[in-house]
Amino acid sequence: MDIATVIGLMAGLACVVIPVLSGTGPKTFIHVPSMGIVVGGMFCATLVHFSLGQVLNILTVVKKTLFYRLPVENDLIQKMVDYSAINRRDGALALERQIANAGDDFLVKGLQMVIDGQSVEAIEKQLYMEVQYLQERHADGKKILEFMGASAPAFGMIGTLIGLVQMLGTLNDPSQIGSGMATALITTFYGAFMSNLLFLPMAGKLGIRSRKETLLREMIVEGLLGIVRGESPTGVREKMQAFVSERNREEFKPSI
Repeated sequence: MDIATVIGLMAGLACVVIPVLSGTGPKTFIHVPSMGIVVGGMFCATLVHFSLGQVLNILTVVKKTLFYRLPVENDLIQKMVDYSAINRRDGALALERQIANAGDDFLVKGLQMVIDGQSVEAIEKQLYMEVQYLQERHADGKKILEFMGASAPAFGMIGTLIGLVQMLGTLNDPSQIGSGMATALITTFYGAFMSNLLFLPMAGKLGIRSRKETLLREMIVEGLLGIVRGESPTGVREKMQAFVSERNREEFKPSI
């Protein structure tokens, strides 16, 4: 699980809930019709804008953003250096014993292609195609979350306008104005809260993780291509360390 996301969500909720509890209490901020306008309207607008399959896939995207643990660059470099040494010493078939501990489906697929004796061109084409489709899937998920983040405040404003119209219809009864105004404004609160604490931050986090996962997969591809070409463990290490910063290169020297 991404601990920064969890801390951010919990702290953000606390920043909102504590003032609510210390004021008039949570009852004032619970209004089912207003919540229905914001959540229902946002969801329906998302269905209009995107296909049903894309919208249903958003749960998978959110799960990936929160729970999928990306490999560490240094651990990945060490693995590829070890694979290169095994390949040069014992041959590609010896890599089959390493598949069980690879820990990444993309890496497993690449290793299997190396073991099967596929050409450099075939491996490069297939794996980079996988990277491209990964980027497209993440881009779709990011667009959906950004759209939801934009439409939630919009439907909050629509709910506010509905509440104001209803309030203006009861101006002959001044005792109803205060509660009517509170009802009108609560939808704006719902929309702004969901947009700025949930959807837009999640879209940004997905974009960051997508770039990181793309980088890691490109590292895997380059490492596997080096192994297929018969490059030395040192050569594979140098090629993969080109993807990381100078500081990380100095702090971590893969054993060969």
